Amino acid sequence: MSFFFNMFAHPHYLNNMQFIDTHTHLYLPEFDNDRDEVIGRAIENGVNRLLLPNIDEDSIDPMMNMVKRYPGICYPMIGLHPTSVREDYDEQLKIIKSRIDHENFIAIGEIGIDLYWDKTYIKEQTNIFKEQIVLALKYDLPVVIHCRDSFDEIFSALDDFRVNSPRGVFHAFTGTYEQALKAIELGFLLGVGGIVTFKNAGIDKVISQTGADSIILETDSPYLAPTPNRGKRNESSYLVHIAEKVAAITGKSVSEIANITTGNAVNLFRLDNKTADGQ
Repeated sequence: MSFFFNMFAHPHYLNNMQFIDTHTHLYLPEFDNDRDEVIGRAIENGVNRLLLPNIDEDSIDPMMNMVKRYPGICYPMIGLHPTSVREDYDEQLKIIKSRIDHENFIAIGEIGIDLYWDKTYIKEQTNIFKEQIVLALKYDLPVVIHCRDSFDEIFSALDDFRVNSPRGVFHAFTGTYEQALKAIELGFLLGVGGIVTFKNAGIDKVISQTGADSIILETDSPYLAPTPNRGKRNESSYLVHIAEKVAAITGKSVSEIANITTGNAVNLFRLDNKTADGQ
C-alpha cells in the first residue's frame, strides 16, 4: 500500500458528496512539488476519482506513474491531442496503439480538432481524429473530444460514423445551445468546467436550457481555474466551485448535481467495471 493511502485511507467526503473530475492533467510538471497534497485536497472535497486524459507520447509515462501511485483514484486515457498533431502523426498513432494493447485505458482522449492557434495541420488533425475514433470503436471505449473553433469540422467528421457511432464527451464545451443539442442528439455528454463560472462566457445560458442530465464535471487542471480562483493554477478540489455554479444555474442542490454528474461519468467511462487498481 502506498504512502498516499496511509495518509488518506478513510477520507472524509464533503457532506458525503462524491464527485468525479473527468478531465485533469495532474501528471504535468505544475504539480511535481505538491501532487500528494493536491490529491489530498481533492479527496477532502469529495472529488474521489480523477480521470487523466493523455496529450502525446511524452505524457504517457508520467500519467501511468500517477495511476500506479494512486490506484482506485486515477484512471488513464490514451490519445493524441490535436495541438500535438504534426506530419509524423502516423508514428504517434503507432505508439498509442502499442500502449493500448498492453495497458488498460478508460477512454480515447483527448482527441479532436483545434483551429484556434494554428490551421496548418487541419488535414492531419482531421485524419487522426477519425483514426482514433476507429480505435475507440475497436476497443469499445468512449472518446473525449477537444473542440476549439472547430464545431463544424468535428460534426462533419462524426457524420462519417453515423452507422456505428462513438460515445463520449465534448470536453470543455463552449458552443452554442444549438451545438449542444446536436452533440447531445449524437449521444455525447457535455464537459463543463471552470469556464461556466466566468462572466459573459455564455455557457451558463446553454446549461440553463439543456439542464444537468447531459453534463459531466471537469477542471482541466492546471488550466481554466474557476472563480474565485481564476488566473491561478487549477486543481481538482476546485471542482466544487463548478458544481456550485451548475447547481445555481439549474436550480438544483449541489448534492443533486454531484449525484447526476457522477452517475453520468460512471456510466460513460464504465467505472463500475474497474477494480481498485484501476484495471
